[in-house]
Amino acid sequence: MELVSQHVKGIMEECKVRARDAGLRFDDETLEYIVTNRDMIELSPKIMIPTLYDYWVHDVRVLSGKGMYEAYPSNPYETVINTRPAISYYNDNNPDWLNVMIFYHVLGHIDFFQNNLFYKNTWDVDLTGQALADKRLIAKFRSEKGRVVDYVIEFSRGIDNLVGYYRQINHIISKETQQKVNRPDFYFDVFLQRIKGVSHNTYLKEISRYNDCKRTKDDFFAPVIGKYPEFEELFRKEKASKNLRNLDVMEYIIQHSPFLRMDENKWMKTVIQIIRNTAMYFQPQIRTKIMNEGWASYWHEYLFMRDDRICGHESDFAKVNAGVTAMPKVGLNPYALGMRLFQHIEEMEDKGCYSFDYFCQKDEIKKQKYNSLKKSGARYIFKVREDLNDFTFINKYIDQEFLTKHQLFVSGKRFNQDRMSWEYYIKSKKAEDYKRMIIDTLYHPPEIRVEPDKSVKGVLYLNHLFEEKPLKQDFIENTMVGIEYLWGGPIHLETSEPAPESKPASSYTNFWDPATPTPKIPEPQKIKWKRMRYVLENRKLHKREL
Repeated sequence: MELVSQHVKGIMEECKVRARDAGLRFDDETLEYIVTNRDMIELSPKIMIPTLYDYWVHDVRVLSGKGMYEAYPSNPYETVINTRPAISYYNDNNPDWLNVMIFYHVLGHIDFFQNNLFYKNTWDVDLTGQALADKRLIAKFRSEKGRVVDYVIEFSRGIDNLVGYYRQINHIISKETQQKVNRPDFYFDVFLQRIKGVSHNTYLKEISRYNDCKRTKDDFFAPVIGKYPEFEELFRKEKASKNLRNLDVMEYIIQHSPFLRMDENKWMKTVIQIIRNTAMYFQPQIRTKIMNEGWASYWHEYLFMRDDRICGHESDFAKVNAGVTAMPKVGLNPYALGMRLFQHIEEMEDKGCYSFDYFCQKDEIKKQKYNSLKKSGARYIFKVREDLNDFTFINKYIDQEFLTKHQLFVSGKRFNQDRMSWEYYIKSKKAEDYKRMIIDTLYHPPEIRVEPDKSVKGVLYLNHLFEEKPLKQDFIENTMVGIEYLWGGPIHLETSEPAPESKPASSYTNFWDPATPTPKIPEPQKIKWKRMRYVLENRKLHKREL
């Protein structure tokens, strides 16, 4: 692996000038490396971070990748990572014209990394430098503690998808902790209404007295404490409970695990924190895959088509671009969907189709011909790029016009008994159904919270906030074993599972007799869910219904 030549670097710098002229914003400093396919295989398990900590799973994936490459050789064009400065890797046999296209694609990614609000927690972090420091620290622990370090890494990585990413982003953007318990809010919303149950008249008098104290700057709570001596203690407990409820699983284990409090185990907290910080850093990339790739594809096509260096390579570009951005009828290509949705948003905004007047139109022909000549789509998509993630992007902007324009649909799969084969068919052409299909493919880890009120007598009580997506039962036991090791006590997990349906007795059918009618396939019934509790103690798992 080596830095690109001065000739190639000059091409990149010229691409930066043209990208900035088009409106993209990114740091001046970037690093570009030339790599071989072997380098790509070795870097991929480490998420392309050369300085990431060593772990045995990485070596297994490298061996697997080498075997796969021998059977199915591939030639990736580029990879870019969100670091300071941004680092990108390019295949060692890319021609100059292809590098121009790829550089535009990479600059689209860098612009997205450095301007989308969901990456705000990464803007002030030097990941490569921090990863190198973490790698050296873990290597030091390995030399002192031995194999147990890898156990801690493995058990921590088993729950690193349960980090409180949105809470951290909310805290960074708002610049104030939303978890903080406010004394007046607790007094009026909890203490007076839920605990004391005062009358409506008394409640209004207290609000009036509070407003008077705000104007005169008198101490509102002095009479409260005199009348209700228990208020301060209840407020303190609520504040402590609120702070506990807002910790994610990894944070709670780091701060409250009896096992990690032991002097000989305190080093484990550092390892768990490294795993958590690394997982938190890559959360925005997982949650913006369609937008990120679509934005980069939009700009590599837009800028390269206006670049004079395309001359003589139009057909080569068309072939490569089609391979990247082809829209499949069945399946999902994030490059194609994201790019075409950005183009659709720009076109709709140019015509003023996101206005109230357009939505009030009932005539379909008038809607198709509607054009207010607003011409603000180019500015609008930059705002979209800044504020949204994949879920809000898909949920807000996939509409019936988009499906009709690109002839998209939701496909279904059924068994043809006459031909004895499976066949695909058009299930729906409605935007809502297509939108739901795409949203179901998005990254959405389970929401599992610690219940401090139930975590007593050495038990860690976890509650799965059910969203009609059950946990994978194959992973429950091994994951809970890892949590039990880090916690040092029994683990309770409350979740939901489908209730077993009572099947009707099937009648005998003679399939060899043509006179026998073919039984109809019953309609699928709505799933009924029941609440279950998994209990793991001394590495033995038990389950019972609640």
